[in-house]
Amino acid sequence: MTEELTMIYDEFKEANQKSLNHLENELVKIRAGKASPAMLNSVMIEYYGSMTPLHQVANVNTTDARTIIVQPWEKPLLNDIAKGIINANLGLNPQNNGEQLIITVPPLTEERRRDLVKRAKTEAENAKIGVRNNRKDALDMIKDLKNEGLSEDMVKVGEEEIQKITNSYIKKVDELVELKEKDIMTV
Repeated sequence: MTEELTMIYDEFKEANQKSLNHLENELVKIRAGKASPAMLNSVMIEYYGSMTPLHQVANVNTTDARTIIVQPWEKPLLNDIAKGIINANLGLNPQNNGEQLIITVPPLTEERRRDLVKRAKTEAENAKIGVRNNRKDALDMIKDLKNEGLSEDMVKVGEEEIQKITNSYIKKVDELVELKEKDIMTV
């Protein structure tokens, strides 16, 4: 029966790691005043009738801490890419020079920084909800094992271990969002 518990722990850790990875991906999208190609990850472009991620139709690079260059693989896409960036509502205004798009990342205002911190905290809360839902699923699996004959002591050990793992992942979520908050609030 202990190998079933070990399997539950492993599945639980794997599910929590997915929640943590998702949080990391979402936090990367929240800009902290420095130009980064990842800022444009959510931009979708209409390409031959279907919505396509920007990185599949153009090179996205930074030249310095404030400038992003978008070099499309096909020149006729310049206007569609500019429209896609504006529609993504990132607060960025691409300039078209006929060859590429130049995006100057504006410095963040205090109010905008607070909004970004709020958004980061919302993402962290979503990750915590994911971890808690994973905990509920793991505890349900342990209850099923109890019904199959797992001893009360082993059930208690299993529940305590699940709670320890939960606490460690909640702490990791808090650490990630704290780092992002420092990054955003640093002028």
